Amino acid sequence: MKRLFAAAAAIAVATAVAAPAPAQDYARYSDEAVTQELARIADTRMIAMVPMRDGVELATNIYRPKGAEGPLPTILWKTPYNELSYNVRTSRRALEAIKRGYAFVVQNERGRYYSEGDYQILGYPQTDGYDTLSWIAAQSWSNGRIGTLGCSSSAEWQLALAAQNHPAHAAMVPMAAGAGIGKVGPFREQGNWYTGGVPRTLFFVWLYGVDNPLRAQLPGDLDPDIRARIARYNDLAATKPSVNWTRQIRYLPVDEMLSDLGEPPATFEELIARGPADPAWREGGLYHDDMGWGVPALWVNSWYDVSIGPNMALFNHAREAGTDAEASANQYAIVGPNTHCAFAGLGPDFVSGDRDLGDASFDVDAQVFAFFDRWLKGERDAYPATTPAVRFYTMGANRWQSAEQWPPADATSVRMYLRSGGNANSLYGDGALSVEAPPAAEAPDRYTYDPMNPVQTIGGGDCCNGGLVTAGAFDQRPIEARRDVLVYTSAPLAEPLEVTGFVNAVLRVSSDARDTDFAVKLVDVAPDGTAYILGDTILRARYRNGYERPEMMEAGEVYTIAPTPITTSNTFQPGHRIRVEVTSSNFPKFVRNLNTGGANESETGHVVAHNTLHHSAAQPSYIDLPVVPRR
Repeated sequence: MKRLFAAAAAIAVATAVAAPAPAQDYARYSDEAVTQELARIADTRMIAMVPMRDGVELATNIYRPKGAEGPLPTILWKTPYNELSYNVRTSRRALEAIKRGYAFVVQNERGRYYSEGDYQILGYPQTDGYDTLSWIAAQSWSNGRIGTLGCSSSAEWQLALAAQNHPAHAAMVPMAAGAGIGKVGPFREQGNWYTGGVPRTLFFVWLYGVDNPLRAQLPGDLDPDIRARIARYNDLAATKPSVNWTRQIRYLPVDEMLSDLGEPPATFEELIARGPADPAWREGGLYHDDMGWGVPALWVNSWYDVSIGPNMALFNHAREAGTDAEASANQYAIVGPNTHCAFAGLGPDFVSGDRDLGDASFDVDAQVFAFFDRWLKGERDAYPATTPAVRFYTMGANRWQSAEQWPPADATSVRMYLRSGGNANSLYGDGALSVEAPPAAEAPDRYTYDPMNPVQTIGGGDCCNGGLVTAGAFDQRPIEARRDVLVYTSAPLAEPLEVTGFVNAVLRVSSDARDTDFAVKLVDVAPDGTAYILGDTILRARYRNGYERPEMMEAGEVYTIAPTPITTSNTFQPGHRIRVEVTSSNFPKFVRNLNTGGANESETGHVVAHNTLHHSAAQPSYIDLPVVPRR
């Protein structure tokens, strides 16, 4: 949701149609300078209305190298945001593409700003996306090869489109695209609406800003030149009242959180009423892993994003889908230590949250254009076949690494058991993480979860939530001091231990509540005690046997809880310790479970739950770490 080219250095690349300006760092230039340079080297058509198959027209900006008639390769950026108006963010993106000999097309999704029709999240990728590709390919200036590009919402619509295998869709670069995934492998998050059946609050805030059913529109028969001129002075952007989200996010019932702000019923009410297995999730623009795959892709992701697990699982799926041999053989991934869409910030002295992660420099833009040069221009040497399939930043070791698969082929599972003498409560308890299995009898750990006093979210992977959570590697000790957080810590390591891949936790639990949540966190503890979060996960207990079969708990019964994996790459250095936290809330990142066993998101009452984590020989709780041998 942030701009891709915010800090990209301009590279002088000769084109057949226009010589670019001398190499400059346009990010340091004024907005006016960027706009003037774009006007010098590009022909621009603003707010062209592109027809879809049902007659709805979508507002589209078209930028071409000055005087170019074609044929030109094209990069398409499709967005729900206000990016077609005369702003420098769009100008920078277009400028970088024009300098490299591309046409650059920016289009607003249906129902947004100057685009006609009714808005739907992801913008009808299987119809509107397909029709837009067909329109571009039919233009006299097009060479018939189109690459789709974008981050967050501008990436997510690309996924379902890739399943259509449009003949002009030659390549794609989805960056931070997890909200476009309905189901892939073990992840059934329905576009990041859920994790483990627990709603994420980020979309509540995001929809307040984006969903706008009471929007202003221009007459459909307006003269194109007049429409473009109006766009110069009036972008049709709605201005909504500011909200104190720290207070509003606690509002109950959850499904009235936006109507309490005066919002008319819209997308939020539709989605919050769905369970994670509702068939309606298949009716929109989400990608599901039974849809096939047809496009070479460069996946650009980050460890502290909202959905790194599904993103890497979909990368694997696209390599294995088998519907298009060329596409399956040409899937590549880059994973940085940054937060959501913040790839421009990768550089020396990189800091995430409280953690110094060294020199994380990586020219993402150069890789993006090299990939497009290969697939849109036919320059095979631009992105050679010898390029590693996965390039990823290993935190702790603070270096970029590569592998030919994910996880790396030499990663092996190491099981570490959650152990204690029955008092793992808080950082000051006796919880331990050990490779030795527990004995036949070992006292369980107990804690009380009160939904009105939930455990606070500090860092981790998140985005787009109005400031409720700041993503990144923040110190967890403030919440580890709570007695409703169970803390299990290994002995200090004598040698480096690299954990790269999917981290799986299995818990044996019981509760006196009919339903509750179980949240797990993986942490790297430095010698000075700083506890850096690596990742987290959560599961609503009613979904322990599948989302189609919610089942309540019975007091005294012990159940197996297996949340979806945590995904990371981190080297625990000598003297560091591995830590696992277990509790029943992670708020405000995830909606609180009110523990009643009822329709959680439409209730106001709550029950205090008394929860137990078991770890005996017969009922072990453990975490499986993908450990990579020392190289």
